[in-house]
Amino acid sequence: MDLAQNFENGSLGEAIKCIEMHTTGEPTRIIYSGFPCLQGTLLEQRDEAMNQYDHIRKRIMLEPRGHYDMYGAILTPETELVRQGLAHIGTLFTHNGGFSTMCGHATIALGRFLVDTHDLKVFPKRNELRFNPETCEVAVNIHAPCGLVRVTVPTSSDGQKSDPSRPVSFLSTPAFAAGINLEIPIPKEVRWPELGPRESITLDISYGGAYYALVDVRELGFTGLKKIDLGAISNAASRLKTYLMTHPLVTSALQHPEDSRLSFLYSVMVVDREVGSRPEGVDGVETGLCFFADDEIDRSPTGSCVTARMALAHAKNLRSIGQKWAYNSIVSNHFGTGAFVASIVDDSVRVGDSKEAVIVRVEGKAYYTGTSNFILEEDDLTGESGFTLKQCVQ
Repeated sequence: MDLAQNFENGSLGEAIKCIEMHTTGEPTRIIYSGFPCLQGTLLEQRDEAMNQYDHIRKRIMLEPRGHYDMYGAILTPETELVRQGLAHIGTLFTHNGGFSTMCGHATIALGRFLVDTHDLKVFPKRNELRFNPETCEVAVNIHAPCGLVRVTVPTSSDGQKSDPSRPVSFLSTPAFAAGINLEIPIPKEVRWPELGPRESITLDISYGGAYYALVDVRELGFTGLKKIDLGAISNAASRLKTYLMTHPLVTSALQHPEDSRLSFLYSVMVVDREVGSRPEGVDGVETGLCFFADDEIDRSPTGSCVTARMALAHAKNLRSIGQKWAYNSIVSNHFGTGAFVASIVDDSVRVGDSKEAVIVRVEGKAYYTGTSNFILEEDDLTGESGFTLKQCVQ
């Protein structure tokens, strides 16, 4: 039996086809074929994927095909913004716990892939991309669940292939601070050992396509992010996130002015403003450790949270238009490369009737790691919907 040929013709089951990439070590599994066709607006497609096809999301993300910290992007060629001519393609972002509304590291990876593919079955509007011969860049408009994300991809001299030596950048959807200097009491049943005798912490809530709780690492009782006990800080972040999701001050801050489906706490970002690998040409640097979804840890600096952090810093009068700031993860600090560089390009926008917001440019590099074809054989109960080892021992 020619196993490879059977993968191609589907005799082992319908294949789900993927491109594998990473951005500062954080994976992006781009699903370009084999996921069920979704209908309606992009947020309606997200609802349909969650309600009807979550078992397929688990099959792609979790073991035995993925792992606990896998991340994915499902291409959706038809959305309302694509039909209106505003976007070239849509995407749904997915992880170990479900579907997100925005993801910066995946957007950076998608930008490269959408320039590099010339398969119109995968990307029907590929030939509509505009090439700037002076800068050797191509503009790609991606419809994410949070809105329109405008991506700029550096290319070869003819615009036919992305240039991995230069960073991809994107302009965010409007970002805003939602809750500043919130004092949150921590009850005894929630506390973690490093918190000590403290009975409350101070944190911020900010939106960058998803809502983030931003807390200084020292507020949690740790000395910094340079050398950390990952298990201990993960325990603290997990306890804190679960508690914050029902705390009245936080839930009040999480009310998106335009769509209630965006009104949820996506992540706790632990911040250390005293450390970070510093690329050239930036005015400052900091490091963050992002806990999102079901206790998943982002290896990258987290592009949507970089957007949220810039919006928060602007609201606190700490960041001005054009000022460049570098954001690191523990991975980029380890390797000395991979920081995301961000700057505010517009502070005159509003969300809803009155909420002041900013547009942020975020740039970073993504790289290819391979391709995958996933199938499901008959009677494979273990691999049908995916699993995590944690589930097997509970």
